[in-house]
Amino acid sequence: RAVTNLFINALNYTPNGGQIEIVTDREGGDALIEIRDNGIGIEAEDLPHIFDRFFRSGRARQTNKGGTGLGLAIVKKIVGNHGGTIEVESEVDIGSVFRVRLPLPRA
Repeated sequence: RAVTNLFINALNYTPNGGQIEIVTDREGGDALIEIRDNGIGIEAEDLPHIFDRFFRSGRARQTNKGGTGLGLAIVKKIVGNHGGTIEVESEVDIGSVFRVRLPLPRA
């Protein structure tokens, strides 16, 4: 569900003709999932708040894509419930990378 929500966000905030990638890898004892896009990006001052409930960045509100501001808060909760972490890197008009790390079961 978390990856689906991140992918839908990438679709909503990447213009037609843009690129979205989902990349998976193993990093130590963790599964790494990255959702990368070349969409509208997130302003630096908004980055500390994007996982807060009901927060929508000014750029997100300008797109008129709707939304309640709960999606990323839910993603963070789901990832945390599985013992993982989520982080984001973003630049306005360049795009965003959401990076999810989930612990792998020990053999």
